[in-house]
Amino acid sequence: MIQVRYSTSPSSAETATTADLRESFLVADLFESGEVRGTYTHDDRMVIGGAVPDTTEVALPAWSDVLGTESHLEGRELGIINVGAAGHVVVDDEKYELEHLDGLFVGRGSEVSFGGADAAFYFVSAPAHATYPTQALSHSEIEPVPLGTAEAANERNLFRYAWGQELKTSVLQFGVTVIASGSVWNTFPPHLHDRRTEIYCYVDLDEQDRVFHFMGQPGATRHLVLRNREAVISPPWSVHAGAGTGSYAFIWAMAGENNVYTDLSPVALEDL
Repeated sequence: MIQVRYSTSPSSAETATTADLRESFLVADLFESGEVRGTYTHDDRMVIGGAVPDTTEVALPAWSDVLGTESHLEGRELGIINVGAAGHVVVDDEKYELEHLDGLFVGRGSEVSFGGADAAFYFVSAPAHATYPTQALSHSEIEPVPLGTAEAANERNLFRYAWGQELKTSVLQFGVTVIASGSVWNTFPPHLHDRRTEIYCYVDLDEQDRVFHFMGQPGATRHLVLRNREAVISPPWSVHAGAGTGSYAFIWAMAGENNVYTDLSPVALEDL
């Protein structure tokens, strides 16, 4: 099953109801036992999805009616992060074991399937102009970048899996940010990516906790309330920042005009 989301204008977001905002930007129900589900957004032609193998291995769908190709990665590249217990991903008959928050980059043209009774895989794909080799990305082996401070309640560790350096990709960037205990804010102060769409998937929240995700143009911000394993699409014109009621992490993924990680515009708090 795959949903399709069309691009939206900043003016429509400013006057939208909460229900309208959730319909346009919130992606829920990606993770269903024994299924692979996805959402295609016309913003930079990205696909995000969730695969929950349960007791049987499940394949990455072609979704030919939406993507127009015979296989999902015929013209795309893929990033995967395991948000459940240990599992595995098979890429062209080669098996990769992934623990919680381990990642995998898969280049254009491959066939992919997911396995593991207690695993749950979040994935994102984007159009690719070249083919780069598959690479496993162990969460424990990636050096985090510390950001924020405890005093500002935005202390966090940024784990860059694919970010335009070291690992070669066409346009795809993705990684994980883990919020420190006692902090609530992510990506704060906020910024804009005028040449790239960014998608957040919030993970590792307790059942009773929520993240208040802020979006919209500076000076006209709106918010969405997200549960564990829900995602939000952030178009290039929108800020993206959030605050949680408990501990959490989020997976960030970007695609667009380039894969230069520092291609962003900071937004001053007085401009919000």
